Amino acid sequence: MVLLTESLHHPKKAFFQPCFQFLILFCLALVLCYMLSSSFLSLKNFPIHKQPPEQPGATGWYQYHQAYPKNYHFVMDNADICTKKTPFLVLMVPVSPDDVAARDAIRQTWGNNSLVQGEVVVTLFMLGLSHRADAETLKQENLQHMDLIQSDFLDTYLNLTIKTMVIMDWLATRCSEAAYAMKVDSDMFLNIDNLVIMLQKPGIPRENYLTGMLMWNRPVIRTKSSKWYVSEEMFPESTYPTYTLGMGYVFSNDLPKKYVEISKSLKPFNIEDAYIGMCMKKLGLVLTSPPVPSQFQAYNSRYDRCEFSKVITYILGSPQQLLEYWTDLKKPGPPC
Repeated sequence: MVLLTESLHHPKKAFFQPCFQFLILFCLALVLCYMLSSSFLSLKNFPIHKQPPEQPGATGWYQYHQAYPKNYHFVMDNADICTKKTPFLVLMVPVSPDDVAARDAIRQTWGNNSLVQGEVVVTLFMLGLSHRADAETLKQENLQHMDLIQSDFLDTYLNLTIKTMVIMDWLATRCSEAAYAMKVDSDMFLNIDNLVIMLQKPGIPRENYLTGMLMWNRPVIRTKSSKWYVSEEMFPESTYPTYTLGMGYVFSNDLPKKYVEISKSLKPFNIEDAYIGMCMKKLGLVLTSPPVPSQFQAYNSRYDRCEFSKVITYILGSPQQLLEYWTDLKKPGPPC
């Protein structure tokens, strides 16, 4: 009754009060819409370039997105390189955008020849995005060499699974007619002649073939301070499925398309070579030991010309080492 009396005595106040409240609510709604749309646009434009803030003394990480490569887009490409000549072998080298020295060393050594043992070989470098590398400089480098592929994910160690799956997507969509491919790290010595000779052997399959330095029953690292830490939430099993060590593995080129498809149903984790092993397991496929397993080596304490003439892979310490070892290996005279 009191409220009714006040309204009758102050008709303007009764009218303007709800209008004022409506105006306030309308303004708040506009502000909220703006904030949400801005956030959405930011995520849309940069869906993959964020890393979780590092905690002091912590090396753990969180996966913010799936490893399914269709989530990402090529910002630099050489899409027609396989249409000129169908390659027998494609060498895909994941490398940091700012590591020009590694790319140049490979271009002068095992990535230099487009014809090896009578077979067409193509060498390409896969890059993500990095604030340390100038986009225009990379563009000029690609114009000179025509061998760079860049996608719009953040190029970090923790995103190597994404990088590998983007490689698989490129092979499946741009170079599906190639017979074989190899994912080979930029710090590797690769005896390309021995690799092609191995793949030319009559018994080497052309389908469902993955080989390299095989790893069996490897335990999942749960120590948070480790570079290879994987949480139980990310990968609950205590051991990885059989996989090939990520330094360099060779596969028939029908597999990339299968990896891309199966990745839609796999929870990603940051150990990229083990992730490929998980793809193989999910596909019901078995990895194959190379004809001569000792040809796929990891580390060697010293250079030996005879030894390097027999292997396919070795991990090196620097681009300069690659140049020195390659020059010595290719000098005239028998290596052994």
